[in-house]
Amino acid sequence: MPITARLATTITLTATALWGPLTGTALPATAPSLYAPSALVLTVAHGESAASTSPERAVTLTCAPKPSGSHPAAGLACSQLDLAGGDFNALSTEKDAVCTHLYDPVTVTAQGVWRGTRVTYERTFANDCVKRAESSAVFEF
Repeated sequence: MPITARLATTITLTATALWGPLTGTALPATAPSLYAPSALVLTVAHGESAASTSPERAVTLTCAPKPSGSHPAAGLACSQLDLAGGDFNALSTEKDAVCTHLYDPVTVTAQGVWRGTRVTYERTFANDCVKRAESSAVFEF
């Protein structure tokens, strides 16, 4: 290879190595979100408080811009939270549920963000049947 060809190849490779990364394809700008974030971590544990026991199950639930996460019924859980205005205490209850009086406490927690507002929720139910009857699909996982 003649010296001029080697020199041209060396200059081309050096220029590519030095300035190539600077002239890469521009990344598209991210569009601003029209939705306030809604992302939660939900847990269920047997015990009288979240502090006294480790969670047995935990899922993620993201409701904006669309329902997603590891929650098995994310769409239903998000729609029920929407109807309750994000108030976990206002979730619809099953009026016809019949549960035993067995005391086997179940504690649920929710932590994260709902419509841009920080959320921390904890509630203890007398047993799993009462939890299912009084917490809708949000804590069914």
